[in-house]
Amino acid sequence: MNEPVLVLENVGRVFLQGQEKLMVLDRVDLRLMPGEIVGLLGPSGSGKSTLLQIAGLLEPPTSGTVKITDVDCSKARDAKRTEIRRDKIGFVYQFHHLLPEFSALENVMMPNLISGINKGVARARATELLTRMGLEGRLSHRPAKLSGGEQQRVAIARALANDPVLLLADEPTGNLDEQTAELVFEQFLKAVREENVAALVATHNIELARRMDRVFQVRDHHLIEM
Repeated sequence: MNEPVLVLENVGRVFLQGQEKLMVLDRVDLRLMPGEIVGLLGPSGSGKSTLLQIAGLLEPPTSGTVKITDVDCSKARDAKRTEIRRDKIGFVYQFHHLLPEFSALENVMMPNLISGINKGVARARATELLTRMGLEGRLSHRPAKLSGGEQQRVAIARALANDPVLLLADEPTGNLDEQTAELVFEQFLKAVREENVAALVATHNIELARRMDRVFQVRDHHLIEM
């Protein structure tokens, strides 16, 4: 697949605060190819999370176009946007948001089961992903029995369960200590490369950003390549 997975063209986002318009993003252009890992840097409030939400079809742009695998999603109905999010996009957040009553294996199986995939197939896929993340000995553990780094690796595996073409990560190691963050990010990079997923990663960690293929800074409402 040599076509871009994600295309943002002339994307803008404006919020209304009372009678005032607050510009967050202005004329943003970005293309992500399969297997490419792109970092987003910028201080809190700069628009990184807003950009991820627009790319993930969680909120529409005020202007411009968002395409996922050449499908124009900018004006798609809610049902279509939900379908694309479910089938083509994986999300990883700073906090893992695992379901506490389920095991690591069951948490990772959940996206497949929601999509109607056979339970045996879902179990095999979840086992493969968790093993790849170095968690083969933690399959039956519930989140409360896992360390913070282990929980986040389960969350990464869950984000990859439905074979997405695009992975969006918002500060995926921001809640971890330096040593654990390094381990988790190494596993993250490895999994993304092996799955050939395009990944857009917002981070404050410049050292981690340097290990990505390209890095952009969100500055003065624009996206600037570093």
